[in-house]
Amino acid sequence: MASTTRRRSSAADRRSALEKRILSVIEELLRDGVTYTELSVEQIANAAGISRSTFYLYFRDKVDVLLRLSGSLKTESYAIASSWQPCGPGGGLDGLAHTYELILRHYREHAALLSAINEVAAYDPAVRDAWTADQDRFIDNMVTVLKEEQRAGRTPADIDPGLAARIIVQGGGQVIAQQVHGSDEDDVTVARELAKGYWYGVFRRAPEPAVD
Repeated sequence: MASTTRRRSSAADRRSALEKRILSVIEELLRDGVTYTELSVEQIANAAGISRSTFYLYFRDKVDVLLRLSGSLKTESYAIASSWQPCGPGGGLDGLAHTYELILRHYREHAALLSAINEVAAYDPAVRDAWTADQDRFIDNMVTVLKEEQRAGRTPADIDPGLAARIIVQGGGQVIAQQVHGSDEDDVTVARELAKGYWYGVFRRAPEPAVD
């Protein structure tokens, strides 16, 4: 029984290592300027040092590869985003600004992959739907945070958590994408402005004056 378990574990380890290698070479090819549409399975397999048949043991096609890559990209960025809380160590405005800096750094490191995802999502529903579903996870987390702040009396009760969360996630995502792909502004400055806008505009919005 132990021997069977070890063999299964060894096979799983080999599979995981090969998958990581394939994913890594794709990012390298994209950084070299090849668009994802132009990239062929043969190019991917050659760069990874494997045969086409071996590639198809691990991935259905190029779209399957991109889905795995986009999932990994979003998982890492979600871990960064969800670690921020309005109160406590690393919280508040400064913590939010730092969180945006980390997200910008993360996406800059994978800028070629982000471009490929946007490229393919424009015409492939599977990639587009997966990317949107991942975004929904960010929105759900932000809704939870906002509701907790409202219950604690720190965020105005008249703010719609669902709408505010969608604006924060989608609006921030647009700014981050533009920043990564060619803005002349410094990342730290952009991160700070994003944080100020959402901190003072949502989390700590001043009460609206009473209407006579």
